Amino acid sequence: MAGRNRRFILRAAQVVALGLCNASLVAQVAANAAPAASSPDARQTSPAAISNDAPVQRPVANSNTKLGVGDLIDVAVFGVPDLGTKTRISISGDVYLPLVDYVHVADLTIDEAQELIQKRLEDGGFVRNPHVTVFVEEAQSQAITMVGELAHPGPYTISGNRNLYDMISAAGGLSDKAGRVVTIIHRDDPDHKVELQLSPNLAEDTQNNVDVRPGDTIIVSRAGIVYVVGDVQHPSGFLIEDNSLSVLKALALAGGSNRTASLNKTRILRQTPNGIKEIPVPLKKILYAKAADVPLEKGDVLFVPGSSAKAAAYRTADAATTMTSALALVAVRP
Repeated sequence: MAGRNRRFILRAAQVVALGLCNASLVAQVAANAAPAASSPDARQTSPAAISNDAPVQRPVANSNTKLGVGDLIDVAVFGVPDLGTKTRISISGDVYLPLVDYVHVADLTIDEAQELIQKRLEDGGFVRNPHVTVFVEEAQSQAITMVGELAHPGPYTISGNRNLYDMISAAGGLSDKAGRVVTIIHRDDPDHKVELQLSPNLAEDTQNNVDVRPGDTIIVSRAGIVYVVGDVQHPSGFLIEDNSLSVLKALALAGGSNRTASLNKTRILRQTPNGIKEIPVPLKKILYAKAADVPLEKGDVLFVPGSSAKAAAYRTADAATTMTSALALVAVRP
């Protein structure tokens, strides 16, 4: 009997101990769950929550790219959002940043600008061990300006190495009025212009495909015009690219002269600082290879006058031919 009582007491003690352990476990779970159900303010002030925040990843330009006047940059300080700012580099090359005042960043690479701003923040005692990120949103200083006879002239921002033909292609190619003279003006050396004479086939002209730099201005010239007027088949204006057009070539483009043209009275009208100059052209001798061809210049007017005597003679001859044909018909059909 006594043994059964002892066994009963031992089992009761085990049940009580097990109940106490379960109660302790429930309390621990409730205690751990309490921070999770706390208010958003409590989470924001938690040091663990701050340390787990990661900076927002954004694409940045090449760290070796130099900043310049007109660039729009976004400066962010990790962990201190109030110090972030978006600003454009002024004409003096400076940007204004909160606390640190003006900072000269023009001609610095992105890495150099970040290190400079970090140093200013740390030396001023504003931020301990700052981490600054500079993101270039608009790289105006890296643009190349394309002007002149192009399909789409304007500024084009580049990244990496570029050559002349890359930029002409980016601008939509040459227009139908483009000449073959291209002028390149470097921003850092505007007094020394580079002039190139392009060949008609750019695919084979690798010699003039020179490298271009950010800030360059590329000017594509307009082809000049030579006018052929007077007693010719198709009087018109014709493009001349490099002063290689001659009298014979221009006359051929105009379809040749009419039979009533006064070839020996042909002349070139050329604008000079002293007014219009008339240059006689022995066109009849040139046509029969008895005189050298005459080169034309941009803006020249080749005038081939008509001969009133030839016109009257041809009218008489045409009338005589018509009369002869009519008499022949009467003779055949009395």
